[in-house]
Amino acid sequence: MTESPPSGAVIIPAHNEAAVISRTLEALREVIGWGTVDVVVACNGCMDGTEAIASRYRGVLVLLVPEASKTAALNAADQATLRWPRLYLDADIEVSASALRAVFVALEGGTLLAARPAFRYDTQGASAWVRAYYRARSRIPGNSEGLWGAGAYALSFSGHQRLGTFPALTGDDYYVDRLFSAHEKAVLPTEPVVVRTPRTCSALLSVLRRTYRGNAEQDRVSGGSSTAGTARQLLASVRGPLSVFDAVVYVAFAGVGRRRPLLGRKAATAWERDDSSR
Repeated sequence: MTESPPSGAVIIPAHNEAAVISRTLEALREVIGWGTVDVVVACNGCMDGTEAIASRYRGVLVLLVPEASKTAALNAADQATLRWPRLYLDADIEVSASALRAVFVALEGGTLLAARPAFRYDTQGASAWVRAYYRARSRIPGNSEGLWGAGAYALSFSGHQRLGTFPALTGDDYYVDRLFSAHEKAVLPTEPVVVRTPRTCSALLSVLRRTYRGNAEQDRVSGGSSTAGTARQLLASVRGPLSVFDAVVYVAFAGVGRRRPLLGRKAATAWERDDSSR
């Protein structure tokens, strides 16, 4: 018997993603063909033709959000569909039909409120320093156990009720992860989505500056921090000379990434992203 496709929605916020949006939507062709999943691309402040490219895909709803804001895009897309569960997918991340099915089925059971597929880093073409950073990062258990970091996470209807609307904070996945206890969320053993890492040191630092700025912003709101736990897990991951080298590189990048936003107003408010892997 052929398994019936699940129902749900895929929400893709996109800001000037003309270089990658086709790759992401091509991976969703089978899902679109099911006819039971709404795929919504929320183009926010795009000036590079992202919306024109996304509009070529039959079955994809394209929204035009004037403001260059991921928060505005997520909230606008939420208003454009009635289907549940919902997978929130970064515009440069490809998810397979099997992985999406597994996530939606898990959330339809009622026990889990949030989930994401597995992921793996693709460091092809990256510098030796960047590869060392991500080797160290891969050894830290906490970095693979949360909803954040994969560019893809999903919420059930009940999970989204707890969220309400997305707040104007940097790092939506980090924020959403904190809403749920360990037994309410899960990382599922699916076919992994591929996270293409930055290729250069400067590109990696751009990503880290944005990430740490967002984490610090949310830590101030919640009064918590995961820095100490990450440091302990990094130390525990050291097993030999290579892992020592990787850990030192990780600490160096983390230190520079945390300091640079404090150097000036422009550095602290700009939207940094990695263009080296696009």
